[in-house]
Amino acid sequence: MTPDPQPSFVLIRPQMGENIGAAARAMWNFGLDRMRITAPRDGWPNQKAVAMASGAGRLLDEARMFDTTADALADCTYVFATTARQRGLTKPVFSPEGAMKKAAEMIAQGQNVAVLFGPERAGLENDDIARANAIISVPVNPEFASLNLAQCVLLTAYEWQRQVAEITHETVDMAKTDWAENIEVEKLSDHYEQRLEEAGFFFPLPKSEGMKTNLRNFWSRMPLTRADVQMMHGVLRQMVRWKERDD
Repeated sequence: MTPDPQPSFVLIRPQMGENIGAAARAMWNFGLDRMRITAPRDGWPNQKAVAMASGAGRLLDEARMFDTTADALADCTYVFATTARQRGLTKPVFSPEGAMKKAAEMIAQGQNVAVLFGPERAGLENDDIARANAIISVPVNPEFASLNLAQCVLLTAYEWQRQVAEITHETVDMAKTDWAENIEVEKLSDHYEQRLEEAGFFFPLPKSEGMKTNLRNFWSRMPLTRADVQMMHGVLRQMVRWKERDD
């Protein structure tokens, strides 16, 4: 895995082409050009996005398109989600400044970092946020907390630019392993969910979906290496073999 030297900004189900274009301009204002887009409402390519992007059209040409949030985060090792509302999920909460400071530190350590931005009308869904490791919360007026998509991108990009010149880069001894990519953590979560389903863990049925979301949130809070993921797969496989042998 070759780490990106900057965070990827991921627009989840954006609705208006103008906002996508304005987000591209905001990113390029501060030297960011890793844009990812999932399921834009009005399709892609979008001429309104191109018109609004102006001199930042290259970001739209090179933007990576995905069908789902999980696909967009598959190669990431740490993910921030921007949200203005409390979601009832136990996660670290950062200011934009604190989040971009941590992002710069983690990128210096070789991690691939992404920031999620939700659709204009309602923001990110809980299922999106459950896949993130931490939340970015902007200290806005509580009586008018809604930020335009491009404004939120601009604010976060500005804090990134402030941080990159202030970080002392460091290395981490990975002990012959590497950070787990998001797709590896996703498969680990699926493995445990499948086995727990077979064991009747998700009971009663009305609470099962919430329990599964909490379990996925549990995995995303941990900075897992590939060795960690392999070990946790092995733990579960051995427990299943031991149970089948006793039966």
